[in-house]
Order: sequence, then structure tokens, then C-alpha cells
Amino acid sequence: MNQRPPRPQDEDVYNIIPIHNLLADHPSLRFPEVRAAAAALRAVGDLRRPPFSTWKPQYDLLDWLALFFGFQESNVRNQREHLVLHLANAQMRLSPPPDNIDTLDPTVLRRFRRHLLKNYSNWCSYLNIKSNIWLSDSRSRHSSSDHRRELLYVSLYLLIWGESANLRFVPECICYIFHNMAMELNKILEDYIDENTGSPFVPSVSGQNAFLDKIVKPIYDTIKAEVDNSKNGTAPHSAWRNYDDINEYFWSKRCFEKMKWPIDVGSNFFVTGHKGKKVGKTGFVEQRSFWNLFRSFDKLWIMLILFLQAAIIVGWEGPEAPWKALRSKDVQIRCLTVFFTWAGLRFFQSLLDVAMQYSLVSRETKSLGVRMVLKAVVAAGWILVFGVFYSRIWNQRNRDRGWSNAANNRVVNFLQVVVAFLAPELLALALFILPWIRNFVENKNWKVVYLFSWWFQSSIFVGRGLREGLLDNIKYTLFWVAVLATKFAFSYFMQIKPMIAPTKTLLDLENFNYRWYEVFNASNRVAIGLLWLPVVLIYLMDIQIWYSIYSSFVGAAVGLFDHLGEIRNMQQLRLRFQFFASAIQFNLMPEEQLLNARGTFKSKFKDAIHRLKLRYGLGRPFKKLESNQVEAYKFALIWNEIIKTFREEDIISDREVELLELPQTDRKDPKSNWEIRVIQWPCLLLCNELLLALSQAQELVDAPDRWLWYKICKTEYRRCAVIEAYDSLKHFLLAIVKYDSEERSIIRTFFQEIEQWVQLEKFTKNYNTRALPKIHAKLVDLLCLALKPDKDADKVVNALQALYEVAIRDFLKEKRNNDQLKEDGLAPQSTASGEVLLFQNAVQLPSASNEAFYRRVRRLHTILTSRDSMQKVPENLEARRRIAFFSNSLFMNMPHAPQVEKMMAFSVLTPYYSEDVLYSKEQLRTENEDGISTLYYLQTIYASDWRNFLERMRREGMTSEKELWTTRLRDLRLWASFRGQTLSRTVRGMMYYYRALEMLAFLDSASEMDMREGSQQLGSLTHDDDMDDLSSERSPSSRTLSRADSSVSVYFKGHERGTALMKFTYVVACQIYGSQKAKKDPHAEEILYLMKNNEALRVAYVDEVSSGRDEKEYYSVLVKYDQKLQREVEIYRVKLPGPLKLGEGKPENQNHALIFTRGDAVQTIDMNQDNYFEEALKMRNLLEEFKCYYGIRKPTILGVREHIFTGSVSSLAWFMSAQETSFVTLGQRVLANPLKVRMHYGHPDVFDRFWFMTRGGLSKASRVINISEDIFAGFNCTLRGGNVTHHEYIQVGKGRDVGLNQISMFEAKVASGNGEQILSRDVYRLGHRLDFFRMLSFFYTTVGFFFNTMMINLTVYAFLWGRLYLALSGVEGAALADANNNRALGTILNQQLIIQLGLFTALPMIVENSLEHGFLNAIWDFITMQLQLSSVFYTFSMGTRGHYFGRTILHGGAKYRATGRGFVVQHKSFAENYRLYARSHFVKAIELGLILTVYASYSPVAKGTLVYIALTISSWFLVVSWILGPFIFNPSGFDWLKTVYDFDDFMNWIWYRGGVFAKSEQSWEKWWYEEQDHLRTTGFWGKVLEIILDLRFFFFQYGIVYQLGIAAGNKSIVVYLLSWIYVVVALGLYTVIAYARDKYAAKDHIYYRLVQFLVIIFAAVVIVALLQFTKFRFMDLFTSLLAFIPTGWGCISIAQVLRPILQRTMLWETVVSVARLYDIMFGVIVMAPLALLSWLPGFQNMQTRILFNEAFSRGLHISQIVVGKKPKADL
Repeated sequence: MNQRPPRPQDEDVYNIIPIHNLLADHPSLRFPEVRAAAAALRAVGDLRRPPFSTWKPQYDLLDWLALFFGFQESNVRNQREHLVLHLANAQMRLSPPPDNIDTLDPTVLRRFRRHLLKNYSNWCSYLNIKSNIWLSDSRSRHSSSDHRRELLYVSLYLLIWGESANLRFVPECICYIFHNMAMELNKILEDYIDENTGSPFVPSVSGQNAFLDKIVKPIYDTIKAEVDNSKNGTAPHSAWRNYDDINEYFWSKRCFEKMKWPIDVGSNFFVTGHKGKKVGKTGFVEQRSFWNLFRSFDKLWIMLILFLQAAIIVGWEGPEAPWKALRSKDVQIRCLTVFFTWAGLRFFQSLLDVAMQYSLVSRETKSLGVRMVLKAVVAAGWILVFGVFYSRIWNQRNRDRGWSNAANNRVVNFLQVVVAFLAPELLALALFILPWIRNFVENKNWKVVYLFSWWFQSSIFVGRGLREGLLDNIKYTLFWVAVLATKFAFSYFMQIKPMIAPTKTLLDLENFNYRWYEVFNASNRVAIGLLWLPVVLIYLMDIQIWYSIYSSFVGAAVGLFDHLGEIRNMQQLRLRFQFFASAIQFNLMPEEQLLNARGTFKSKFKDAIHRLKLRYGLGRPFKKLESNQVEAYKFALIWNEIIKTFREEDIISDREVELLELPQTDRKDPKSNWEIRVIQWPCLLLCNELLLALSQAQELVDAPDRWLWYKICKTEYRRCAVIEAYDSLKHFLLAIVKYDSEERSIIRTFFQEIEQWVQLEKFTKNYNTRALPKIHAKLVDLLCLALKPDKDADKVVNALQALYEVAIRDFLKEKRNNDQLKEDGLAPQSTASGEVLLFQNAVQLPSASNEAFYRRVRRLHTILTSRDSMQKVPENLEARRRIAFFSNSLFMNMPHAPQVEKMMAFSVLTPYYSEDVLYSKEQLRTENEDGISTLYYLQTIYASDWRNFLERMRREGMTSEKELWTTRLRDLRLWASFRGQTLSRTVRGMMYYYRALEMLAFLDSASEMDMREGSQQLGSLTHDDDMDDLSSERSPSSRTLSRADSSVSVYFKGHERGTALMKFTYVVACQIYGSQKAKKDPHAEEILYLMKNNEALRVAYVDEVSSGRDEKEYYSVLVKYDQKLQREVEIYRVKLPGPLKLGEGKPENQNHALIFTRGDAVQTIDMNQDNYFEEALKMRNLLEEFKCYYGIRKPTILGVREHIFTGSVSSLAWFMSAQETSFVTLGQRVLANPLKVRMHYGHPDVFDRFWFMTRGGLSKASRVINISEDIFAGFNCTLRGGNVTHHEYIQVGKGRDVGLNQISMFEAKVASGNGEQILSRDVYRLGHRLDFFRMLSFFYTTVGFFFNTMMINLTVYAFLWGRLYLALSGVEGAALADANNNRALGTILNQQLIIQLGLFTALPMIVENSLEHGFLNAIWDFITMQLQLSSVFYTFSMGTRGHYFGRTILHGGAKYRATGRGFVVQHKSFAENYRLYARSHFVKAIELGLILTVYASYSPVAKGTLVYIALTISSWFLVVSWILGPFIFNPSGFDWLKTVYDFDDFMNWIWYRGGVFAKSEQSWEKWWYEEQDHLRTTGFWGKVLEIILDLRFFFFQYGIVYQLGIAAGNKSIVVYLLSWIYVVVALGLYTVIAYARDKYAAKDHIYYRLVQFLVIIFAAVVIVALLQFTKFRFMDLFTSLLAFIPTGWGCISIAQVLRPILQRTMLWETVVSVARLYDIMFGVIVMAPLALLSWLPGFQNMQTRILFNEAFSRGLHISQIVVGKKPKADL
């Protein structure tokens, strides 16, 4: 805690632009737009000066507002920069540019004001009040006062927003504040005189910090008090007001009547707790119940129930097809009963509404209550009406004994009633077909519409006019019609129809004997119900499967049309590389377009044609490149910079850089300034081409020049290779021979002669092409000598002489003697040829330091010698994937790039709490129990990266690897951190935006000269230390972070930096950075290091300052690193009304930092993400999407595709990333188009910043209900009329959890979050406000997915319990006589298999994979996954999802689970796995296993092994997956020694009593209590339901007791009641022993033994007596265990629910100790198969193979890793 008050600001500290000093030397200030915006703010003019304070000449409009209304000075400075930057950026984008660029253009201001205050004006028109923005309506040129007035309104709004703290989550409250303050502003501007005082009007709130203290604080305190009422989120949602309730209070006019202005703190709005007349919930009450699913998505359930009813009626009639059955008049009339059901469901819905929402009704909202009652009454009325009319039909028919005219008339009457009943639905249908009418009507605030819609849905501010355009409507309607048609056809023929016959059979079973006492002696209805239950459950959920199948194929089709996956690997890139340069030019470089040409149909058509040409290489675009130097240079600069970032990231080696880069000439050095006539493609593409050309030349020895050249030119690369080799050879020979020597002129002459003959097309006539291979061989020798590190001049001379000999003697067709040669200038002129050999003194090799020259020579050598096709370059898979994706994306459709100056500005925002920033030395070195350190693990998994890293370090001067732990430790830590999920990785990735923008700004304005200069710098990729003029203590790798590294940057003219700073800023919200600094936490140092090396990085944090005794003040602070002052400086410090975190942590953290972001867009990036330089180049294209219409709206969120980068760590991580990848690509693609329901699923999405700023921020933050905070931004966006799109030409990296426990925690978090969503108002409103088909899409892709997962688990339960009932009751045996029953079984089986085959999860994965990587690859991947037991994993995670989802809806208890982002090479102990999965998986699996066992013993059907296997195989698979899953995916899971240790550890944990402070990891008892937490917070109905569910455990006893020998076939109820004696006796004996142990075990041990002995004797006597006097069989002992153990568990489960009552009694101790025994028993049951597998040889190796296969295939010696035998050479 720092005591000091905030220090006064340094005058010169600024954030991005020094607006306070427009004469400062700052690159951004050279833009006239910036000066114009600042000048506009300074135009205070003749405004009345604020009283009570001195006015200074440098003050501007914001200071004026601050003095009047009491805003904080820091807030004013922050918003001043915000406003100036925004207006300047907007003015830069104006086209055509304004006439006078030194003044602010009125249209810019008007557009901004409309955009910013749009929500406010909507709110005014909704409440039917007059807006307080007073501007003249005339479209004529605004007067300057109007201009100023507009600026004042905008500034006022921004100042309010900037200081509202947590109120930013309640946007309409901000509207209310703005409305009143704008009124006061108007009064000041209009010079009102205050009636009471007679002096000029002064605002009701003014003075220092008045706005914060008088307006924000009271409302903040109310929110805080409500949050305190929530008891840390455990109180029911209906008991306290969350952010949404506070906000919706301002959706009615009562806020004006009650709260008044200035705010009346006595108003009932501010009353919290249980005192008096408080406001209570507004708009919606979140009640915890499964019925929410029915309430929110009633249309869906009504459809399913009505179809089921109709299908059963039709199917019942007979075996023939449904259309035949429907010909019968009786069937038709019976089908009309669906309307009864419909009316009944409506009645039920209205009752649910009353039950859940009654607490909304108060004195102020009476009409709501009236509506609820009326709806219920009307629905009941319809049931009666239908009843009366329907009975009249049958009465008439029975009277007439047939369908007479009178009867038919009655049918017509009934149908007339139906039409009246359906009128609203028909109207809705009409409006569905004409969506724009509906949008128009809903958005108009007419009284008529209010009245009309009042009946159907209460009028609310959001959720109006959500219809999409007609075309989109048609697309998603067709999709759903197809899905529903398939589903209903399948359901009728495969599910319902086959069940009819066995149902009839069972109904006809007469006088049949049950094996037990019959409770219901009506008929076999229970059996029939149980037979139907699984079928009905599946009928209700299988739309999910059909959706999955259809969406996969639709997604693939959309992907194909988007041209995804056309370039999948390096070979395909090779084929297209020639057009690639033009694609970069077309997409990434702005084109100068005429102003009126953009966006017209003609220009769009031209674009389309151009793209086609590019895509398929029509019109050979690369020919243009050779003629256009500037384009070629731009391409080379961009491509080389990309390759260079690859090298910095160590994903390619130095050698690969040379193979991949485009070489550039260095004009400064004549030796390496080689003019080459063709484009020098990367070596990678030219490999082998020259050798092929040579062999062609040999084959076509006598062919004329033309033919030979035509053959060679057939491949573009071959032509280039030949010309480049020739030119390079010429330059090379000239470069190594002294300048003024005779030999040089010989070489010159020789080449001139060749060129002459080539021009005359007589090359083959004069030269012998058969000699070319010889020349080739000699040349290669020469190049090898030149490239050797120790160069031997004599050998070089010899090689040159040999080459000369071949060229003169063999190559020339006509032999010439010496004199002729001299004459032609091809031999030395000196007569005494004997003195000095040719080339003897003429050779002079350039010095070894001339890197550029030798790079050229190496390239020439590669072109001449490479034979392999270089398919494997680059070697690194990640590098290949990135190049392939980038190149492919440039052939996809994307908007044109504007110039950097004209692009939209944007920010990136990352919330951070206390995760890793940079791995420390200890983290890298510490070894786990198997002797594996994190660094060693990384070295083996990223082996090639590690080699490249060492190579780079050696190049930078490292001599031995020991230096990595001393002088180069920072480099090592960075290398490791860039491979984990750390903040430094995220920051590096996001700062690529800055680097890309600087480079693009340079290219936008660079002339050909600049290009050449820039390119030659790139050509010599030297990292000599002299280039790095930074202080020596900064390690060379820090340059990879800083802006000094970009090799283009050497040629920047200075404005690039200014442009980039204006367009991009990166804010990391490090919430606790302040306290980290105070504690000297290393994290703080590392964050400072990141700021130091990244110019555009800012850190926002919350500072707590003690003021007075127990009081603290809270500040939102923004800091940066000042390069001039060489220290961290504080830029802004905005005081907060209180502690930041009232709701969920992450959204609160985002919200406090949002005021420091800039620009039109903000990209939300999480702490586990990464970005790539080549993707950053496309950002300005992406931002242009905000200007395009998608459907009838422009986008407000641009969805971006993610790449999961953690897939290579282990097979588990691979399954997770495969599942996730298909979701973030294919899934999102379908949601955005055609379904139009993509929400926001977190992370790399780009938000329209001002749109969200004024509508509640980037996420919602209420406690618990918004635990999945991200998706609520999407809900909010859709409800408020936004539009979410998805773009796949740009991607962002993302990490995922990699260990099973992390993954399960993540799944649990997401599932609980979905459970909470179901209760939320957002989901309810979307379910009602979206049209039917979008509602279906919405349901099945959000909460429905989790609900259906839970249904699958329930189906297995229902199926098995049903079989158990049939077996134990004897119905199964009786029905077996009839063969029909088997058909019913077959039906259920079909269902079972469909689901469990996991098609559910696998299909989208396979389809997406085949789209992007090819069909065979996808199938191969799928098979590999199956072999690695992925289905076990998917089945296991299905259990996790179902469990947490169901539990959250029933009892609540959702909490944020920090999953950790580490690497998992550790073995997790058995006790830890047991704690995590005992309740969600193990106990359930044991229950199912028990049912299957009992069924096997008692079912006549199961006697046939095959039948039993067929019936239960999928259920057994589920049981095995749930029990063994955690151990299969646990490193060293089947190691015998570890298993033994684990068991000891487990038993210690169980028996450890622990004190008060014991944690659940140490003591079983603590854990056991924690596992029941949800039962403490649940409501009454939650407890009742829990008890009802627990009653199932008593059924075992009921069913099995009658099968025991001792029962002797007696079926009376007494048998069951007597069996409880056994339970009581067992409990009694246990109590006696426990009592004896407590009393005697320690001191009088002999007594304790005596008691034990007596108990054993007693048991023996009882058993003997039973055997003697009753029909007791010895087997009965074991059978009865099956009966009584579940009973005990049932009792304990119920006792847990009743804990508040029982805890005070004696019984509780017994409950706890029996529960402990049960947990030991469960532990042993789970341990048994594990121990067996560990004991059998070979399983451990196999498991390691399965777990780490992916890494294995990269040659990972994991066997060493797991055993820990590290090679000594390693660090």
C-alpha cells in the first residue's frame, strides 16, 4: 500500500500525442488534421466563463465543461487526447479531402456526434421525451456556434463516460445523466437566468470532483450494496439487483419522476436490503429452474410435442405409410387434438410466467400483473372452447353413425375456432415473409404498436427490429427446413413407428404375474412408459445431430466458395508463387482510385475479374512484375520482412532464410551489386530447374535456338533459373578477378560473344551444348572453393584455369588456334606466355566480411547444384502452415487496403491478472518427480526451434551453451516464454501490428529510390553488433521486441512512426500492477521490461491509496515507459468511486482500462493468444469491413478466425485443439453465414468501439449470471440491433488447456456458464425476439448444445433403468414370448449407437480438416485419433459437460475456475483425480456398472451373450471411459510403483482428520463438505428435486429382495419392509464397533477386541440360524450386497440435502463416517482396473505412446523424458 497522495503531473508527460504543446518535436504533429482538431477545441470564443474559478488563456472547451460540472483534471486530459485523435483520424479518412485542411470539417463532427449519441437518441424516442441536443435543423453550412455546440455535446458525453467507472455497464443510466446535464449545458449556452437567485444559471452539481461525488458515487454505492446482498454470488438471483436491473430501471419514465435531478438520494431506487419500499428487480427475474428452457424456447418445444402427438396418433392406426393412414377421416379428426395440447402448453407457459416473474409486479408496474393473469385466463378459456367444439363433432358422428353432413359442418366450426386461435401465429408468419415491415413497425415508437404488442411481449428498449433481410431470411429458412424435414422423417419411421407394435403387445398382456408386490395394479403402463422414455428423450435431442451433420456440409460449402484451403502446402504454393506477388500488390497495397469509382457496380465487377485472373494466373501477372520495378521491390520488402520475423521467432534456420528470401542488390558495394534481368525467385522454387534445363540442352543438341529456348521457357522458373545463373556467373567471375587485369577483359569478351550469338539466334550453331555438363562441373568446383571458410588462392586459380580450358577447347564448336584467340581477345596478349600462368596474379576474392557477396555466391551454388525438390523446406511444420495460410488468404476475397493514413485507427485490449509474463530461470530449471525440467521438455517438443535458437545465438557471438544461463539468460527466457502461454508472447504478437503499420506506411509513400535503399538493407541481413547502437546491457534478442529491429526501419523517414502511433495503441489491463510494484514482485519488473521495448504499449492498473485511517481511495492509472526520461511515467490517474470489482473480475478489469483505448475499433485479446507479422499486414483490410453491409446492417463485431497453437504438446491437447478448431472455424462460419446468429465467443474479435462504448461495454459483469462474460457481448450486440460477421482471411493464434484436469476445469467452467445463461434475460429475450429459425440456430449452438449433451447422458440412464425394471419385474420374460418386443429393442439400440459413435463431435472435425488439409489427410487424422483413444476423451468430456450444466441449473454454484496454462508432464496423483472426478464421473459410472451387472444376472434376454453385448456395449464403453479416462490421459498413469504410492497417498488423505485450517487437498472431510457447497445455496425446489432423484437408489433393494431365496417366492409388501431390518442391524453393529473403538481402542484394548469378537459370533449365529430355519441360500449374502449398498448411498445422499436439520443431531457423525467408508469403497473399485493394468506388462509403454504420439512422430525421446534419464550433454 503506498501512502503518498498522487503526485503532480510532469507537464511534458503525454500518452500518444503532446496536445498541450503543439510545437513539440513529435512525428504525429506534422499532420494538419491533428492541429485542426486541437484548434477546434480551443475555440472557446465568447462563452460565459465559469464562476468561482480563474480562467486561464490556454483552457479549451473541455476545461470549460470541467470547471462548470466538476470533472477530474485527469479525465479531461484523457478525453482531450481521445477526442483530438479521433477527430484527426476521421478527418484524414475524408474523401474527397476537405478544402481547408487546417480547420475541422463540420461533416466529420456531425458523423461522430450521430454515431456516439445514437443510443441516446434511440432512448429518447423510446421514452417519448425530447432530446436535449439543440442544433439547428437547416442543412446549410453550420454556424460556428453550432459547430462548437456539437463539440460540447460530444465532449460532455465523453467526459461523463470517462468518469463513470462501473456505471459504464449501465448505458441507459449514462443516457439519463447525459440527458440532464445536456439540459443544464443548454441553459448555460442560452444564458438562462436562475429564477431563485436571479443570477446567471449554474449547474446543480459543480466544484472539485463534484461529478464523481454527487452523481456517480450514489449510484455506485447502490450497486455495491446490492452486490453485498448477493452474499458473494450465493444468494438467489431474484434476491438482489444486478447491473441489468439497475440499467432497466432507466427504461421507463418513472426514473424521471422518482430520481429527479439533481439526483434525489431519498428515492426508493437507492433503497437496498430488506428495508421498506425498495424498487426490486426490473424487467426480468432470474429464477433457477429447468423450466427456463421451456420458457425461453417455447416455440421449439411446442413444435416437438405436437409432432410427437400427431405421429403417435397416425402411427397407431396401422402398419401402412402415414399418408395412407391420414386418408381415414377418424385419424384426421383425432389429429385435431393437437390443438388441445397447444392450448394446454400455452396455459402452462402463462402459469410459469406467473410463478417466475411475480416479483416484478409492484405498485409502479401494475399492468404487468394484469397481463399475466389475463394471459392465464385466456389460455384456460381456449382449452374449454376447444373441448366443447371437439366433443360436438364426436357426438354428432356417433348419433349419425358415420360422417354425415352435419358432422362435417361441426368439423368446419372447429376449424374456424382453430383459425381464430392461430391468428397471431399467422400474422407473425406474414411479417416473417416481409421482414422489413416488421423492423419498421418495431423501431417506430407508436402508441398503437405498444398496445398491440403489449399482449404478446412487454415493451422493452432492446430486442426491437431484429429481423434480417429477405435474402438472409431465405438462406437460413432453407437450411432449417432441410434439417427439420430430415429429422421428422427419421423420427417417424425409425423411432415412433417401430415402438407402436410392442406397446400394443404390452398393453394386451393379460393376467400376468409380477415378481414383486405390485404398487400400481392398473396395467403394464409403467413398463410401457419406461420403454418409451429413452426414445422420447432422443426424439427431443436429435435435432442437434442433424444440425451437426447439415452444418458441417454447409460450412464446407461456404468455405469452398471463400476459397479456403486452396493452398495447403508448399507444393501448391510453388505452383502459385508467381501470382503471389501480384496478389500481395492487389490486396495489401492501396491503389489510387478515383473518388467516385469506389463501391460502384463497375468497380466491383472489375475487382471480381481481377481476382479471378490472380487466382488462376490468367494473363501471366508476373510478366508485369519484371517491367515494374517498384512492385517487385515492394513484394521483396514484404516477403523478406515476413521471412525475417520467422527467423526471429526461430521457426526457420539461417539456411532456410537464404532459400526462402528474395535477394536484393546492394548498390553500395560493386562486388555484390549484380544486375540480374529476371525476378530472382526464392531458391526454393528454382531448385533442380537448372539441371533439368541442362539435360534438355543435351537432348536437343541439333535443335535451333528457338526450339530449345521455347522448351526451356515452358516453365517460368526454369527460364528465370537459366538467365539468373548466367548473369550471376558473369558477375561472379568479374568480381573475383582484379579490376584492371587482362583476364577480366578476356572474361568480358567471352560473355559478349555469347550474347551476340544468342541475339542472332545462332547459339547452338556456334557452341557445343554437349560441353555444358563439363563446364557445370568445373563451375561447381570453383564455387565450392570460393565458399570454403579458409580460402586457398592457388586452388581457385587452378579451378579458373580448368574452367577456361573447357570453355575454349570444348565449348566452342569451331576450334581456334592461339593467334585467332588473341585476335578475338580470348587469350592473353603477352608473348612470353611461359612466364606467368593465366589468372595467376589476377584473382582477388572479396573479404570474408562481405556477407552480401557470399550470400549471392551461395545462392548461385544452390541453383547450380540442388537436385532435391525441397518439399521439406521449411522443415518446421508451423512455418509451413503459416506460409500456406498467408499465401492462401491473399487469394480470398477481402476489402482493398486503404493507405495507412486513411485506415481506421484501432486498439488492442488485453486483461491480465497475475499469470506468467516471462518464465523465470527457476521455472525453466526446476525438475518434476521424473527429472524433467520445463526447458528440457520444450527443447524436445520444439527440437528444430531449439537448434535455430542456438544457431542465432552463435551468430550473435555466443561461444558456449553455458552462456545461456549467464549473459544470455534473458534470450533463453524469452525463447521459452514465446512457446508457452505467457504475456510476453501475447505482447510480442500484438506489437507486430505496430511494426506492420510502420512498414506499410513506409511503402505507401516510398519512391523507387527509397525502395532500393530499403531493399538493399534487407538484402544484407547482418546482425553485426555495430548496427545495434543501443546500450550494451540490452541483450541482442531484446531487439526482436524493440522497434530498432525492423530492417526496413533504417530507411524510415520519421513520419511512419507518427502514423503508426496515431493508428494503433495496445493497452494491457494489469489490474494489480500497482501492488505488484509495491511488493517488488518480479512480474512487475517483467511488465516494465515489456513497456521499455514496445513503444505503443500502455499498462492500465488500479491503484489503492490509503487516505485517513481505514479509508482507501481507488484510482484508474495509465502508465508508459518514457524513452527520453528512461523510466516509467504516469500519464493519467482517474479517481474511482470505490473498489473496482463488483461483478466478475475479467469484465471489470476490461471496463476500467477501456477509457484508455483509442480508435474506431478495439480488438479483445486474451492472455493466451499470439499474433503473426504476416497476419498483422492484413489488419487494415479487415477494418474496412466495418464499412460494408452484411445483409441489411453494417457489422458491429468482426469475428476473426483462431489457430490453436497448443495442438502439438500431447495427444490430449491435439484432441482439444481439433475440437476447438472445428468450432472456431467451421462452426463460427456457419453461424455467421447463413444462420446469422454468430455471437461473440471471446478473444480475437474486433469491436466497433464507439458502438459498444455507448451500449454497455465489451462484456457484461453481473456476479455469477455473467460468468461466461464474453458471450454476453454477443447477446447484447444482437439484441441492440448489431451485426456479427466472421472473416477467415486473417487469423490470430490461441492457446488451449493441455492436461486432462485443466481441460475438465475449462469444460466445467463453460458448462456452468451455459447453465447460468439459461436463467438470463438475454437468452429469454433472444428466444422470443428472434424469428423461429434464427431462434433454432441460436438454441442449438449455445445452451441447447449443452442441454442435449446432458440429454444423452440421461438417455443412457433412462435406457438402463428401464431395462432393469423390465428384468426385475418379470415383464421382460413374459413379453419375450412375442417377437415384436425385439423390434422395440432394436429401435432403442439404433438410437444408442448413433449417439455414442461420437459422430456428434467427429463429423464437423473431419469435414473442416478435409476442407483445409485434404480428404485423405483428414481420414488419416481421424483414424489416428481413434487409435489414440480420442473417443474415450470425448465421452469423458461429455460427462463433465452434462454434470456441471445440470448441477448449475438445479443448484447454482457456478464459479470462475482458473485453469492454469502450464505444460503438463506431471503425473497427477490418484487422490487428486479422485477429488476432481468422484462425483461427476466415478460414482455415476459405478451406478451404471451396477445396473448392468444386476441386469446381466436377472434378465432372461441377457442370458444370450450376444444379445447382452449388443444391448449394452455402448453403455459399458461409457462406464469404462468414465472410470479409466483420467488415468489413460495421465502421464505414467499405469506405472506399477506410482500406482502403489498413489493408493497409500489416497488412504492417508481419506483418514487424515485435519484441523480447522486443513485444505481439501489434505483432508477427505474438508473435501466432502466442499462437494456439498451447492446444496447449501440451492433453493427449496432444488432440494426437493435432489431428494426425488436420490430415491432411485432404493429401487435396487425393492427389486432384488424378492429374488432372494429367503423370500421364498412371497410377493407381499412385508418382505420389502422386513428387508429394512437388515439395514438397521448393519447400522447398529457399525455404531457399536465405532463406539467401542472410540471408547476402548486406545486404553482398554482388550475390551475393543472383545466387542469385535462378540459381533462376529453374533453374525455367524444369525447366518447359521437363517440357513437352518428359512430358505436362505449362501449366495443370498452376496446378492443382498447389490441390494443394500445402493440403499446406503441413497440414505447418505438424502442426509446431505437435509444437512441443516441433521447436523445438530447425533446422527450426523454416523453419516460422515459411513460416507467415508463409501468413498473408500468407490476408491477401491476405481483403483482395481487401474492396478490390474499397471501390473500387466506393456501397458505403461502403450499409454505413453498414446499420450505423446504427436510428439513422438517428431522424434521425441519421451521414454527418457518419463523415466528421466537425461542425456548428460543437455543443460
